Amino acid sequence: MKDNAKTVFILTAIVLLIIFAPLLALKGAEFAGSDGAGSEMVEEIMGEEFEPWSEPILERLIGGELPAEMETLFFCIQTGIGVGVIAYCFGYLAARKKYSGNK
Repeated sequence: MKDNAKTVFILTAIVLLIIFAPLLALKGAEFAGSDGAGSEMVEEIMGEEFEPWSEPILERLIGGELPAEMETLFFCIQTGIGVGVIAYCFGYLAARKKYSGNK
């Protein structure tokens, strides 16, 4: 039992180190999403002549930008749906193998 506790402690310390090392090593750095970086790069390359082809549907419906909380909510819902689909596929494959009769 002591070996398990020692392993859990070491792995937890490694995970915390992986999480907090970049934050401590790169003080003052911006950890922004890739959407903003992509937009900035396109504007840098294309200059003022860049015009977006479309705008987000929800922004058009509500007549303005979505609040940050709503964007986070939609991202979490999207993540949950994706995880559900992947979990279903893994479960289906595991059950198919288990109940196929070929052992």
